[in-house]
Amino acid sequence: MATATSIIPCLTYQHAPKAIEWLCQAFGFEKRLVVPQDEHTIAHAQLSMGPGVMIMLSSAERTSEFGNYLRLPAQTSGQETQTPYIVLPDDAMKAHYQRAKAAGARILLELKTEEYGGQSYTCSDPEGHIWNFGSYDPWQDQ
Repeated sequence: MATATSIIPCLTYQHAPKAIEWLCQAFGFEKRLVVPQDEHTIAHAQLSMGPGVMIMLSSAERTSEFGNYLRLPAQTSGQETQTPYIVLPDDAMKAHYQRAKAAGARILLELKTEEYGGQSYTCSDPEGHIWNFGSYDPWQDQ
């Protein structure tokens, strides 16, 4: 379902193999492609959640030209400059929230109904990346 205007968030993790398993368990991502690198590291991985939702991730490394520009949340006192927002069906929000919470996601903003429509919640994963999930779809007329 990718188009010429697709945006795919890219994240790095200190423990990428563990992160992949956790993201699949907690958020319902599925592995599309996982390219192992050295022992216990990931060169590149693609995880998807239905049509049109994908993230890419890799192990954090400071030895690559690209890696020199990235920092993990643990290296920035948990501060982020970007966070993925993933649109889910309204009737799936409560179950998704409960699934993430049961898997150990740290809930930053509780599940709530937004004034502009839809429901949303914000959480962080075990390495501190911040995730937003909501049923408000800015592509659809509300």
